[in-house]
Amino acid sequence: MNMKINEDALNWYKEELDLESGDQVRFFVRYGGCSSVQKGFSLGVSKDEPQNIGISTEIEGITFFIEESDMWYFDNHDLSVTYSDQSEEPVFDYQ
Repeated sequence: MNMKINEDALNWYKEELDLESGDQVRFFVRYGGCSSVQKGFSLGVSKDEPQNIGISTEIEGITFFIEESDMWYFDNHDLSVTYSDQSEEPVFDYQ
């Protein structure tokens, strides 16, 4: 599995979560919402300290990660996070 966050999405997270170099952002599974990979579940986002990283990527000193316990959600899909001008928020794409 790979995880990519594009520059526009990164800038949105930096502004909305008041992120700076050294911060860590967790994508986690939550019950509810809709997803193209797991019905009845969706991704949540929080500034958090990692416990047991399953995958991570670092951009401009900010680490985005998913815990090992949440890896099942992706069902071997890659995660691409982009920014939508239309909805004015990040969008998750599973490839």
